[in-house]
Amino acid sequence: MADETGIEALIELMARLPGLGPRSARRAVLVLLKKRGQLMAPLAQALAQVALAARDCQVCGNISTAEVCPICANPARATGEICVVADVADLWAMERGQAFRGRYHVLGGTLSALDGVGPDELGIPRLVGRVGDEGVREVILALNATVDGQTTAHYIADALAPTAVQITTLAQGVPIGGELDYLDDGTIGAALRARRGL
Repeated sequence: MADETGIEALIELMARLPGLGPRSARRAVLVLLKKRGQLMAPLAQALAQVALAARDCQVCGNISTAEVCPICANPARATGEICVVADVADLWAMERGQAFRGRYHVLGGTLSALDGVGPDELGIPRLVGRVGDEGVREVILALNATVDGQTTAHYIADALAPTAVQITTLAQGVPIGGELDYLDDGTIGAALRARRGL
């Protein structure tokens, strides 16, 4: 009976993960139980190691097992460009694309008066300091096209105005492979404003 309680507790914990509901968590736990040696034991060991070793990079805020993450420690990434993202998931998405070869600054969220998240909670003053200390030429604001994301982008632009650094944002508009008929009005409008010559 104690075993079943432990299994139910594991299912409840797994169900808290994004993308997993109670049914998916139950299926995942069953797979783990069936493959204890190949999956569950190594997973438990990896979770324990990461729980002890994971920390925020002291420079950019990325998650790493070292004081300074591999991106910040890589001298080839010192290109004079900093890409500002809301959270680590956004950094990982940018890295998957392999298009950006500079460094990052992870805010840890976006400004939100309703949630009580201000500039100090996001480390925006630290970003301003990095721009001066690291000889940054360009800050790329890769924030979501939401009200909070755009508010945060405008706040950062104002905070960096005295530094004379170039501030850019990611292009917005029609995605590759997108069909106009399926796009919302805001996306079509942004695409028209960002149009360029062929």
